[in-house]
Amino acid sequence: MNIRFLIPGKCREKYINDGVNEYLKRTSKYAKVSLSYLTEESLSDNASEAQIKKALAIEAQRALKQIKEEEVLFLVDVHGKKYDSSSFAKVLQGKTSKSGNIVFLFGSSYGLDDSLRKRADVIFSLSDFTFTHYMALLLTVEQVYRSMKIMRGETYDK
Repeated sequence: MNIRFLIPGKCREKYINDGVNEYLKRTSKYAKVSLSYLTEESLSDNASEAQIKKALAIEAQRALKQIKEEEVLFLVDVHGKKYDSSSFAKVLQGKTSKSGNIVFLFGSSYGLDDSLRKRADVIFSLSDFTFTHYMALLLTVEQVYRSMKIMRGETYDK
């Protein structure tokens, strides 16, 4: 199984990077994992809706070029379905049985283009709270690790 995490920009917070790296390492016991950074479009703080929409479309095109047709795309989106850990593990297990190649994609600061939602196999939300996309990455990598433990019947500290 291959699991890739695609996220725009680079994280500058050491504590988040440390956490992501720790859970990537733990998850690598169960699957080949990787983290790739996508270029995020630069926008001014007072960007118009049209400028934001155009930037999101460009970012989506870049992301879609990184995703193969046979890969299962999990999209982290505030508008997605919310799962508890056990349910998420079941969804992940079901999707990995169809394809051993999973991609988790995160939107940029301004969100996601609808073309990504159309391509996605699973769209999920972490919470009603708003997180930076790097914090969302940390939470997602931890949940993927937790899912791997659940799928194998192993215990996990609660």
